[in-house]
Amino acid sequence: MPNFKEKVIIVTGASSGIGAATAVHLSSLGGLLTIVGRNVEKLKETANNIVAAGGAPALLVQADMNKESDVERILRETLNAHGRINVLVNNAGIQEMGSIESTSLEQYDRLMQTNVRALYQLTMLATPELIKTKGNIVNVSSVCGMRAFPNLLAYCMSKAAVDQFTSCVALELAAKGVRVNAVNPGVIVTELQKRGGLDEASYAKFLERCNETHALGRPGDVQEVAAAIAFLASDEASFTTGMNFPVDGGRHVMCPR
Repeated sequence: MPNFKEKVIIVTGASSGIGAATAVHLSSLGGLLTIVGRNVEKLKETANNIVAAGGAPALLVQADMNKESDVERILRETLNAHGRINVLVNNAGIQEMGSIESTSLEQYDRLMQTNVRALYQLTMLATPELIKTKGNIVNVSSVCGMRAFPNLLAYCMSKAAVDQFTSCVALELAAKGVRVNAVNPGVIVTELQKRGGLDEASYAKFLERCNETHALGRPGDVQEVAAAIAFLASDEASFTTGMNFPVDGGRHVMCPR
């Protein structure tokens, strides 16, 4: 198993879904977690689950990733508490539905702000600290960054940007000993699609259709993504950088028939 003993790890979007599962998993492997989210009650749930899993108590940072001052505070509070950063997991993100005919500029800006600009800012601020520790970054992208899907235009664009960001920053920081990778989940059972506009009935049909749209015949679980993130963030992936790693049940290789 990967070992993160004494490694200081920031996980954004840690109040639910992939982020929460990743924070708990990395803490159970010895990591010292800074968990970031907007919903403080949900963050407290993640913090309680971390302790229940045997991890050290996490540092909670309530932050809106769209506010530059909040993003700056994530770094400041982590450094004040631990004095270093070893791993950055950029997980915070949103999904909204819409096509070129229905996606407003306001919606486009909202998706790009949250999924790309905020990630850019936090990575930019964390980079000097990661160079000091020879740390690494794992970005949470999506299969939507690798393949085109209708009615998710701005979301797909934002995740394609995350993939290219991952590749470029990996090249820029490789000589300084910092690795940069991304995971590209397929459909994972979280609240993401519901928050993006699907009601309960539509979401149930959406999950059922995963039997056809994913080669392995099912949607994924947050623990499966958390395990992939842990591998990429660990010393066991010491010769891996610039990778976009699908955790998608084979969806990225599927073709219509």
